[in-house]
Amino acid sequence: MESLLALTEDLPMVTLGAGDVLIEQGADPGPLYILVSGALTIEHGGVPFASVDTPGAVFGEMAAVLEQSATATARASEPSILRVAEDPIAFLTERPGAALAALRTASSRLDNLTRYLTDVKRQYAELTGHLGMVDDVLNVLVHHQPSPARTGSAREPDPEY
Repeated sequence: MESLLALTEDLPMVTLGAGDVLIEQGADPGPLYILVSGALTIEHGGVPFASVDTPGAVFGEMAAVLEQSATATARASEPSILRVAEDPIAFLTERPGAALAALRTASSRLDNLTRYLTDVKRQYAELTGHLGMVDDVLNVLVHHQPSPARTGSAREPDPEY
């Protein structure tokens, strides 16, 4: 599989200084970003929870694909360079190799989160009270069904929508 960096060599780039915000939590969906170099810290509600420094990592895909506001803030923790796909849906639709690479990244993140949640459920499964509710809460989160995906593209929208 060709790397996402190789598939995006023609895209414009943006440079961030340490502390600069790439994506602000709550912002409307915007461009899709691909990390070339540097590192970003991911924060939710001002609480840092992840650091991403892998070239080819994707940012902004969740908001774009789900058509919802950004669920986290991505802030450069050191000077960083990213490639920019201004129209994420067109980019992912017109470049299937890039879409597959972005899907693999998202799937890897989801797999890691699923493993973590499974471990948390196992730890709290036998408890009662508030901590015993962890299992119920995680069941609701894991089994939440998103609204149906829309097919088509900007050029050929699905006539059912």
